[in-house]
Amino acid sequence: MSARPLRVAYLIDDWARGGTEKQLAMLIDHLDRTEVQPSLFLLRPASPGVITPVLEDCPVERLGVGRLRSLSTWRIARQFRQTLRRGQFDVVQTYFADSSYFGIPLARWAGVPLVLRTRNNLGYWMKRRDRLMARLVNSMTDATIANCEASREAMIADESYPTARVHVIQNGIDIETFQRISNEPFSNLRRPPCVGMIANLREVKTPDIFLEAAAEIAAEFPQVTFRLAGEGPLRPRLEHRIAELGLTGRFELVGLIDEPATFLAELDIAVLSSSSEGLSNAVMEYMASGRAIVATNVGAMEELIDNGVTGLLVPPGNPTELTAGITRLLRNHDVAKTMGAAARRIVQNRYDPQLRAQQFVQLYRSLLRRSRLRTPNAY
Repeated sequence: MSARPLRVAYLIDDWARGGTEKQLAMLIDHLDRTEVQPSLFLLRPASPGVITPVLEDCPVERLGVGRLRSLSTWRIARQFRQTLRRGQFDVVQTYFADSSYFGIPLARWAGVPLVLRTRNNLGYWMKRRDRLMARLVNSMTDATIANCEASREAMIADESYPTARVHVIQNGIDIETFQRISNEPFSNLRRPPCVGMIANLREVKTPDIFLEAAAEIAAEFPQVTFRLAGEGPLRPRLEHRIAELGLTGRFELVGLIDEPATFLAELDIAVLSSSSEGLSNAVMEYMASGRAIVATNVGAMEELIDNGVTGLLVPPGNPTELTAGITRLLRNHDVAKTMGAAARRIVQNRYDPQLRAQQFVQLYRSLLRRSRLRTPNAY
C-alpha cells in the first residue's frame, strides 16, 4: 500500500436521528484526514423529513435505492461499483441490513481490498430470512465491527460468525457538549423534580413501561413531572394512555430534540426502559450529564453501568421494578447525586471519540496488512 491516506466508503441506509448515525458522524468528524479520506453514501433516495448530512471534508452522496429488488436498483448497483473502482477505495464499511445486502457484494465485485460490516444491536429484529441473508453477506466480509461485547456475542450466536472476525470498538461521546450541565441532580430548586427518557417511540424501547411506572410514581410524588424525548409510531398510543392515566400536564411527549444536553439539563433522573439495547447512546449521554440513572438490564447495560454505583439496573418489561428504582432515587437525593457524579467520571475516562477514531484506523490498517499477506498481488 502507498503512503496516501486510506480511502474509506461508509454506506448506511439513510440519515435518521438515531444513535448509529450519531456515532458514524462522530467517527467521520474525528478521523485524521492525513490518515483517512472518508466518503459517506446513503442508500435511500431523498424523502420529506429526512435530512442529508453536511460533514466537513467528507463528500456525501445519495444512491437513490428504493426497493432492493428492482431494475432501477440493478442500474444503481452498476454505477456504485464503478464509483468504488474509480475512487480506488481501500475500505467499504456498511451499516444496517439493506446497506449490507446491497453494498457488500458490490464492494467485492469492485475489488475493494477490505470489506467490513457493522452491527451495533442484539438482532432483536431478525427473523429466519434475516439470519440467512446475514450469513450470505458474512461470507463476503473480511470482518464485522460491534460496539459492545453483547452485540459481538449475539452475532456469533445468531449468524454462526467466526469469533476471531468480530472486533469490538465501543461508542464514543463528546463530553464537552455536556460540561455545562450541573453534576448534581435535584440541584435546581426552582422547578419540581423531573424524570425523563430519550428514546425513539418504538416497541423495542417499550416507552409504555416508563409511562406505567410514571402513573405509579405520580400518586406518591404529586410534584414530580415526566418528559419523554423522541418520535415514532407509538406516539398516538402513548398520547391516549397519558390521558387515560390522568397524566395530562404531568407527562410530556417532547418530540425530536436537537440538543440532548439541553433536554437532560432539565432532568433529575434519566430512565431507559428498553427491551433490547447494544451500547446505548442515550445512557452514555445520561452519564456524561451526571444524571442519576435507572435502566433496564438488557444487552450491554452492565458494560456501561455498575449497578448501585453509577446507576440502578432493573429487570426489563416490569413497570413495578422500574417504579421501585426511580422511587429509591426520588427518596434519596444524596444517593442520586453520588451516582450521577460517579457515572460522569466513568464516561469521561472511557469513551473518548478521538481514541475511538484511532482504534478504527488501527483496525483498518491491521486488517489490510493481513489481506495483503493472503493475496500479495491485491494492491
